[in-house]
Amino acid sequence: MRRRYWKGQGVQRRGVAVSALALALAGATGSASATDVFRLEGFGAVSRSMGGAATAFDTGPAGMMTNPATLSLMQTDNAFLLGVDLVTTDIDVRNQSSGESVSSSNHSANRGPYYAPQVAYSRRVGEWTFGVGAFAQGGLGTEFGRSSFLSKATGGLDTGLENSSRLLVLNIPLAASFRVSEALTVGAGIDATWQGMNLNLLLGADQVGSLIGGGRVSGSLLPVLGGLPDLRGAHFSLTRNSPVASGVGAWGYTPRVGMTYAFSEATRVGAAYTGRSHVSDMEGRATLTAVDGLAGQVPLQGRISIRDFQMPAVLNLGVSQRVNERLTLAADLSRVYWSSVMKDIKVGFSADGGGDLNILLPQNYKDQTILALGGAWQVDSRWTVRGGFRFAQQALPSSTLFAVIPAIPRKHLSAGFGYAVSANSSVDFAWSHAFQESMDNASLPNTSAPIRVSHAQDNATLAYTYRF
Repeated sequence: MRRRYWKGQGVQRRGVAVSALALALAGATGSASATDVFRLEGFGAVSRSMGGAATAFDTGPAGMMTNPATLSLMQTDNAFLLGVDLVTTDIDVRNQSSGESVSSSNHSANRGPYYAPQVAYSRRVGEWTFGVGAFAQGGLGTEFGRSSFLSKATGGLDTGLENSSRLLVLNIPLAASFRVSEALTVGAGIDATWQGMNLNLLLGADQVGSLIGGGRVSGSLLPVLGGLPDLRGAHFSLTRNSPVASGVGAWGYTPRVGMTYAFSEATRVGAAYTGRSHVSDMEGRATLTAVDGLAGQVPLQGRISIRDFQMPAVLNLGVSQRVNERLTLAADLSRVYWSSVMKDIKVGFSADGGGDLNILLPQNYKDQTILALGGAWQVDSRWTVRGGFRFAQQALPSSTLFAVIPAIPRKHLSAGFGYAVSANSSVDFAWSHAFQESMDNASLPNTSAPIRVSHAQDNATLAYTYRF
């Protein structure tokens, strides 16, 4: 994985990136269950196999998702990447009081294993390099079905109502990098960002009461719920069983800037800042079902809005070191500013027949520091092997854990390889294992029964890159 300064090359061809990008977007299915809370731990197979490090060295066209300035480090004038992410999860929830447990599995048409596209094209024009692509930034997915303890309302009442979740965040970056000198590159980009969410969530009467007592529920439907003779719970359902389309969704944008600086041919540092996303409120159709011990289930159809649900700003600092002709080491230190975007999940519901309900579900995420370490060993002219480790602070407080939002893994081990198919093309593979993390929550309002959630997963990435 030798690093060299770029010197102009004469080969130029017209790419087919636009049609390939459209094809990949049209074929995207499933959703990615992220492991740095809602964010995937690296973009592209090269970065993913090296623990997610990508700030200070060339990871190919996928580098524009972390540091757009790395596009200037390409050794050819054009590069096209096409790949796929595959995520398999192992999520279990245990009722600490009753001993009942449930595993997240494929009960529905749009849940795990989760997969999403990677496609990108970059082109050098003089001292400029431009890039466009489409990547899953992250998401989550759980499926607990309709018959577990999570579907029991207060008093042990079986509801047969589903508990599940799916979040998909898709970024379409447009980036540019400029080589200021042989040592310095700078870059910037802006992503079109789409978010889609499915959610089925049952709240027991004690959870609803805790939210009301904390001043977290308002609206004209509140007296209606309070007037039921034996309220046992409330269930929100905003789900579409579709590969991509979701119960609620919205578009917005995400800005990004970065730079790299080479102290020598062997040592390079980098810095990049991705701003918080600016996505509109996610809106769509939903059903609010009041569960009553005497009146039964009372469904209300209407429109729902998930308000101001944003991805956080991220600061990345990185260094890469070519130890010798075969070995390259890299490290990234990242700070993810969750506290500014994930204080509450803000839900607004308007019934078709009139009346509204506004709920603030507490989250209180903390800012997160992440260390990524990786290395690449060039075995011969065709084979490169890679490995890495990633360690993150816990962002989610245990007191606000939801069973359907288990965004808790913190430690990853990764490995992968690159194989040069020809002088112009290569195949890269990465595997990343998130070690099992467990968390307990016995606190209202986000759980009624005391629960323990355990979450582990494996991610795989396969990508083809053509350089010309």
